[in-house]
Amino acid sequence: MNLLLKYLSSCWFLNNPSDLVPPNSFMWKNVAFYLISGMIVEGLISDPADGTLEVLGRITMAFGSVAILLLMEKKWGCFNQLYTSIFVCENFIMTLAVSGEALDYWLVLNHHPYREEIGIGIALFLVIWYISIVSYIFRAFFSYPTSVSVVYAFSYFVLTYGIPMLLMDI
Repeated sequence: MNLLLKYLSSCWFLNNPSDLVPPNSFMWKNVAFYLISGMIVEGLISDPADGTLEVLGRITMAFGSVAILLLMEKKWGCFNQLYTSIFVCENFIMTLAVSGEALDYWLVLNHHPYREEIGIGIALFLVIWYISIVSYIFRAFFSYPTSVSVVYAFSYFVLTYGIPMLLMDI
């Protein structure tokens, strides 16, 4: 639990994620949580089969893009650290997204006139926060300037979310 709290403090930009060394079991538990929560969110948005395929595509793109970045930077030994840092924060954001889905459902039931604007605002906030967190993690691991880490974080977001979503729409 202590390790999880240290990782979660990275989501608030309070802890240096490159200082944390997770055991393999911790990393795989985060992957499992990501798969389950991602399938729930995507299953609520689209049909469960498509959602499952999209989540599997995202996790494949995430593993691949992290691996390529680490190979380019010649820091392969940091794979578990970097991947776990990203995925703990991604799971935190995903949990907030599930809460956002529940709020959206409640707003629909109550016929709230600004339901769409509230949902878009929450989604935009979560995406910006997610890109900020990944940027912070890249900066911590590779000592990139802020602008470079933001570009890499945005690229990571497009690779892990945009491409699988695009492929599912074909």
